[in-house]
Amino acid sequence: MPPIAFIIFASIIVILLLRYHARKSLLSPPSNSPLGLAHERVSYYELLRATNNLDQVNLIGRGSLGSVYKGIFSNGTTAAVKVFDLDVQGALKSFDIECQILRSIRHRILVKVITSCSNLDFKALVMEYMPKGNLDQWLYSQNYFLNIAQRLGIMIDVASAIEYLHQDNSLPIVHCDLKPSNIILNEDMVARVGDFGIAKLLTNDRRMELTKTLGTIGYMAPKYGSEGLISTSVDVYSYGILLMETFTRKKATNEMFLGQLTLRSWVFGSLPNGIAKIVDVDLFNVDRENIRAKHEMLLTLIIELALECTTDSPEERLNIKDVSIRLKKIKTGVQEQQNRGRLNE
Repeated sequence: MPPIAFIIFASIIVILLLRYHARKSLLSPPSNSPLGLAHERVSYYELLRATNNLDQVNLIGRGSLGSVYKGIFSNGTTAAVKVFDLDVQGALKSFDIECQILRSIRHRILVKVITSCSNLDFKALVMEYMPKGNLDQWLYSQNYFLNIAQRLGIMIDVASAIEYLHQDNSLPIVHCDLKPSNIILNEDMVARVGDFGIAKLLTNDRRMELTKTLGTIGYMAPKYGSEGLISTSVDVYSYGILLMETFTRKKATNEMFLGQLTLRSWVFGSLPNGIAKIVDVDLFNVDRENIRAKHEMLLTLIIELALECTTDSPEERLNIKDVSIRLKKIKTGVQEQQNRGRLNE
């Protein structure tokens, strides 16, 4: 074969091989999962089959950067498939951040990721399926109800997860977006924290960082929202707002909160004698006056704790470990009342 013909032939072979590998990358994730997990890899087409081509019937939830679908895979496994909308600015970065964060954490109260699917045009995470939905659904759907003990248990679970992120991981992790829709519930109503799309991994020598990526309005700490200043106290503030919302059943983004009136200022204004006017009315669905008084005492302790988590000054906020300890003490009081048959179920 003449040299020129050989060069042309070799070039064609190279082009065909490149096209083959490029097409192959669109059909399946890369050989090394970005999560570094040893689980069986899943292809793009298998994700489509599992979710019936991302059918809306299988839609579990939708966020600003993508959607989550229920998927049933060929081996019978049911999982949640989080598909990132790559047309939205920040979605690709969010996928990379979640992969980085989730690769470094293992905790029973954090949503477990099974594997990922990643190619040029498609990014998705395959996660454990949580059949009870999220806290937002349980608080605001007419078909669900959580009693005091259940709400308290959920918030203790969340505090435990945040404590792990802040103190028990090799490097501190700030979730940055705690809110009811990111608190997922398993079949036993155990809460797990999910969605690490804007989380920050702090270094040992820097306990505070700046960011341009902000969390959800109503849940952001003041300096986080105004200056983009990130530290573990940011999560404590959001946790305090979440605690208030869980027991008042009033969204931090409720239209009643305008101008200077916020969920925190509304709650603060109710103390010390107006707790019954702000908490979820269903928690006071009892007839006996002495039982109502017990409810008021426990709920006041919870709300006071939430207010301590949400002070304007980050330095004055509680440590999440101390929050967890105090909630567990309150839970002991709740259990004592339950044992005497004095709490509504």
